[in-house]
This record gives sequence, structure tokens and C-alpha cells, in this order.
Amino acid sequence: MLAMFDKFRRTGREPVRPEYPPGRRVYCIGDIHGRADLLAELHQRIERDAETFGGTRQVLYLGDYIDRGEQSREVLDLLIRPVMESFERICLLGNHEQALLDFLADPVAMSGWLTWGGMATLRSYGVHAGLLHSREDLLKLRDRLQAAFPQAHREFLEGCLPAWSAGGYYFVHAGIRPGVALEKQAIEDQLWIRDEFTVSRANHGAVVVHGHSISEQPELLPNRIGIDTGAYNSGVLTALVLEGLEQRLLQTGGPA
Repeated sequence: MLAMFDKFRRTGREPVRPEYPPGRRVYCIGDIHGRADLLAELHQRIERDAETFGGTRQVLYLGDYIDRGEQSREVLDLLIRPVMESFERICLLGNHEQALLDFLADPVAMSGWLTWGGMATLRSYGVHAGLLHSREDLLKLRDRLQAAFPQAHREFLEGCLPAWSAGGYYFVHAGIRPGVALEKQAIEDQLWIRDEFTVSRANHGAVVVHGHSISEQPELLPNRIGIDTGAYNSGVLTALVLEGLEQRLLQTGGPA
């Protein structure tokens, strides 16, 4: 980490040194992708970790709750219910949630969603696609999903935030467009950007905490922290814990 800070100094871009607001601790959870089992396990670990903390407890979800894994419906049920009642909750929108909402609005234009995780989400709601040969097939599939999709789930997704910030951190699903002020970021970039953001060493004005781009291990860098550890496939769901100057991790798997 020190070597990375030195590299930023040599380029003349002093990195932001964030400090989470006093009296608060936040647990930031990476991409869940239909793994309700891992989310329930991580919730338990967070509750145990926070037992002796007397300040304000927050849990922040970075989006991509659905698709790929087989428990998308169960994940949304867990997020809607106040499972951890002593925590303030912040839920961000991911590109997969936006894609589902877009499919419900226009299944023909968004049929691609079915090929990158949507089929698993359909199955979790008891909807089986069968063969899709025409526009009419897609419209009928949308109608079946719409009938099976609880209004509470839709309201939850529509209420998710595009980004959130506190204490020198900027929380967002995918990342930001380097060189663009945080308050001027486009929602498209916040949900979808990848390489242009992850390779950048620019000072973004805050340390950006994000998911979306999978890495085997969390990436704690001077200008960004990536915590998508591919939970749906790896079995490792990651939470970043921020308190004051401290940054540490909780993950599923291993000793409880």
C-alpha cells in the first residue's frame, strides 16, 4: 500500500486520505448475484462483528443483487426485510437490477439480459422461458415475469440509489468516469463502466468504493476499493468495514 501511495506522489496527484465520520461504522457488501445463502452468512458475521460497537451501525449494498446465482428472489426478500434491525441501510442500484427493470419495460430491446444472468432470475420466480423465437414470445415471457414479480420487489429496486458518499468515500456500483466531477457523473457510467475506471490512477476527489469488476482478492488502492469477489461462482462474498481511518474486510467462508 505504501508503494502505491509513493507512486501517486511521484505523479503529482496526492491521494485522498478518507476518514469515515466519527461515531459511525459502515459495512459495504459487494455483488451478491443471487446467493442468498452467502448473504445470510455475511449478515451473521456482520452482526457478531458489530456487537460491541456503540455508535451508528450502517450496512451499504453496492448493487447486483440478482442474476447468475439461483436465489435472486430470496436475496431481494432478505434485503427488503429488516434482517439487521439495529443497522441503517443504504442500497445502491446495480446494472443487473437496471437491466431487469428495463426488460420489464421493453423485453424486445432488452432481450440480451436473458443471456447474462436473467434466466437464473426468471427461474427463481418460477418462470421458465422455453424457446423464444419471436417478439411475441418475449412479450409473453415479460408478462409472466411481471405477474410473478412482487410489487414490493419492484418498489425496492426502483428506490435504490445511484451513489452515496460520506467521509471522503464515494460508493457506487461500477465506478466513475475519471476526470468528471463526482456530482456530474452519468448514471450509465456509475452502473456499467469498467476498464476506463479500474486502470485509472487519477485522484477522483474521494476514494471510490465499488463492485462490478471481479477480482480474486479485494483491491484496496489509493483511489478506489473494489470488493466484487465473484460470490456467485467463488462462494466468497466480501464486506468492507470502514470506521474512522480503519479499513478492513469480512468475508464468507473460513472460520465463523
